[in-house]
Amino acid sequence: MQHGMVVSVAADGEEMVQQMNHGHFDLLILDLMLPGKDGVTLCREVRAKSDIPVIMLTALGEEIDKIVGLEVGADDYIPKPFNPRELLARIRAVLRRHFTIPQVHDQLAGQHFLYQFDGWTLDSASRELKDPQGTLIALTSTEFELLVAFLSHPGVVLSREDLLRLVQGRGADVYDRAVDTLISRLRKKIESDPKSPRLIKTIWGGGYQFSCEVST
Repeated sequence: MQHGMVVSVAADGEEMVQQMNHGHFDLLILDLMLPGKDGVTLCREVRAKSDIPVIMLTALGEEIDKIVGLEVGADDYIPKPFNPRELLARIRAVLRRHFTIPQVHDQLAGQHFLYQFDGWTLDSASRELKDPQGTLIALTSTEFELLVAFLSHPGVVLSREDLLRLVQGRGADVYDRAVDTLISRLRKKIESDPKSPRLIKTIWGGGYQFSCEVST
């Protein structure tokens, strides 16, 4: 036991899966560079079966890697080298958020909403987004949850941290730039002029605001 936590170590993805199948774990730390399946692949597979918090550990620090980690369901992202005390602080923060903050998928559990805004419709059950002409617009799972976060809080200014917590309880200190990129992608799908957005507005010093009437 270290710092009040019981730690198990796995050399690769296969050993990790074996340990998870025979024990209970509250958090998973995944190195991106692993023999066999890499951390992103393993994170995607774990997330398909479990909501266990995941921290990605990697020597790569490019923004695209953070976005990939966000898309597959990682809760935090720490580039190497790092201070062990920082890792411990991140672990505690992720666990605290995971067990106390309601997220979009929890809000939608067992419920069916048909969001309507500016001629658009979003079906929460089928996750289908249709434009005013009825054309189906493809969304990634993270884009869907981000849009639901906005539609659930019309007119409310949401910080990057608010949005990340609503989506999957992640910390904005790591993913703030990734959120900006995801919002840019979402704007390209729902805004008539993404460079001059009318629906998702940037509130300088505050975050983002969905500036449109929403009905359900």
